[in-house]
Amino acid sequence: MADGNPYREDEVVEEEEEIDESSYKAVKDAVLFAIDVSDSMLAPRPSTDPKKSIQESPTTAALKCAYSFMQQRIISNPHDMMGVLLYGTQASKFYDEDENSRGDLSYPNCYLFADLDIPSAQEVKDLRALVDDEGEARDILVPSEEPVSMANVLFCANQIFTSKAPNFVSRRLFIVTDNDNPHGADKALRSAATVRAKDLYDLGVSIELFPISRPDHEFDNSKFYDDIIYKTSPSDPDAPAYLQSGSKASTAAGDGISLLNTLLSSINSRTVPRRAHFTNMPLELGPNLRISVSGYILFKRQEPARNSYIWLGDEKPEIAKGVTTQIADDTTRTIEKWEIKKAYKFGGEQVAFAPDELKSLRDFGEPVIRIIGFKPLTALPIWANVKHPHFIYPSEEDYVGSTRVFSALHQTLLREKKMALVWFIARKAAGPVLGAMMAGEEKIDENGVQKYPPGMWIVPLPFADDIRQNPETSLNVAPEPLIDQMRMIVQQLQLPKASYEPLKYPNPSLQWHYRILQALALDEDLPEKPEDKTIPKYRQIDKRAGDYVLSWADELDKQYGQVTAAKPAPTSNLVKRGAKDQASAFDDETSKPSKKVKVEESPESVEEEVRSHYKKGTLSKLTVVTLKSFLASQGRSNVGKKADLLERVEEFLESKAF
Repeated sequence: MADGNPYREDEVVEEEEEIDESSYKAVKDAVLFAIDVSDSMLAPRPSTDPKKSIQESPTTAALKCAYSFMQQRIISNPHDMMGVLLYGTQASKFYDEDENSRGDLSYPNCYLFADLDIPSAQEVKDLRALVDDEGEARDILVPSEEPVSMANVLFCANQIFTSKAPNFVSRRLFIVTDNDNPHGADKALRSAATVRAKDLYDLGVSIELFPISRPDHEFDNSKFYDDIIYKTSPSDPDAPAYLQSGSKASTAAGDGISLLNTLLSSINSRTVPRRAHFTNMPLELGPNLRISVSGYILFKRQEPARNSYIWLGDEKPEIAKGVTTQIADDTTRTIEKWEIKKAYKFGGEQVAFAPDELKSLRDFGEPVIRIIGFKPLTALPIWANVKHPHFIYPSEEDYVGSTRVFSALHQTLLREKKMALVWFIARKAAGPVLGAMMAGEEKIDENGVQKYPPGMWIVPLPFADDIRQNPETSLNVAPEPLIDQMRMIVQQLQLPKASYEPLKYPNPSLQWHYRILQALALDEDLPEKPEDKTIPKYRQIDKRAGDYVLSWADELDKQYGQVTAAKPAPTSNLVKRGAKDQASAFDDETSKPSKKVKVEESPESVEEEVRSHYKKGTLSKLTVVTLKSFLASQGRSNVGKKADLLERVEEFLESKAF
């Protein structure tokens, strides 16, 4: 079950073999919010919903988004950086890398509220106070009388990224504003802003716009922002979660509540940490025809992750550093790494392998996705999905033109409703799997924000050993009237739009864990009970399907009555047989072969039998029951298959002298 935070691709994959962390492309993210603080952004907007009388200003909605985003990043990505820059303010504030103020003249009308850094508990508290309009917030959120220069804002952001996150691969600037033409007809200011935007792009920083439409004016990107927003991300052009700046993700006009929800949805869609499971993997369509793709894991169960252990034995809690030492069992001598060898038991002997030999045994070739055929989608049963799927997206680094070929294959599979069977090796030393590569369409939520990008999904298929046959059953099929009425009940209980959204049903235990951590870190009141969104909505279920369930129950009673009426009535005139009849019956039964009665052997006889077979070298002729009895009498584990039991018996007898 997914949690309430944005889904992550950077979870460690659960595979049978060991994971080589160097095969991952770890990307730490640095996000700077640039929020416009103008009169129009501070003006409250009434809710269009008559049940909600709360008014919300766009600036407050953006600050709440930043606050929510900061809380999520502390939990999901504790190494990522985040900052909040307010522009258009009357006050000015900026810090350099030495934390010394540069004064009000460096970047006028720019207020760096939270410097770009790993969020701390105090910064979260300060941002919450700003959202709640407490303390010094009223003095900070005062708009400037003069218009702010966007070139100045972009240059300020440039200095922040350069000094705070110079080596980050992913650096992004989120601009939240409702002013689509900040400089009007001033060509000099527009040109200066374009130059500063180009500097950010050359630095590797992507600018993402969150436009807010006014009640009387629709936001128009073509007036100004099309000149400073680039269509591709310089740091991660192949990332599937990236949105074009000209998308339809403009926020709702005139409704502060829906504005907040839309901003949260839009920001969350672009805050997915991009960590590829594999990069530049060759996708082989045929002989001498290859393109390169990158793979991501978009769906993965999240669990509480412990970053460190805390020692509470002293007065002050301290982070404990763990040290692992391997010691010999007989001499308690510390064993060095080079002394350890791996071996397999075969024929009663230990067969040792060198590390290079073990590596060669598991080498099935270089990582590749090789198409070996095509099948209709109807040939894939729903139960064939045994592991999490991999999402692949084209990459132009190794093979130029990969995107065009990938797009052609994607559209063909969608049009023909087919899938490709692939031979898939995810990374070096990984076991090969057969997979079904299916084309996935782009999915957009109700706010026009992209939820899932278009691309290919590789679903690992099970081998013959992975499939278990269903147990045979002699149960009779239910009558047709019961099946018809149950079909109506199931139809009434289907989710809206016949889709399951994992993000709407967070894991209650995981969220409770995060909620307790948040309360302890931010000095908040501890919650009384967790919020469990997985609890069925009983009233709604009763309203939609209650009458159908009662009708089905009446039909069940009716069908049961018909079945019982069709059975023959039990005879009541039977008389107990007398002793003579019973004796004759007993005599008849004695003529049949009697059932063998199991006689338990004494531990002494079992031990003598095992020792005798050991001397003759015929331990394999003993039964599992005898082997388990012997091991239990010697205080050894008797769980496992016969081969395991024989190995334990041999080890025990070899350690004893006879």
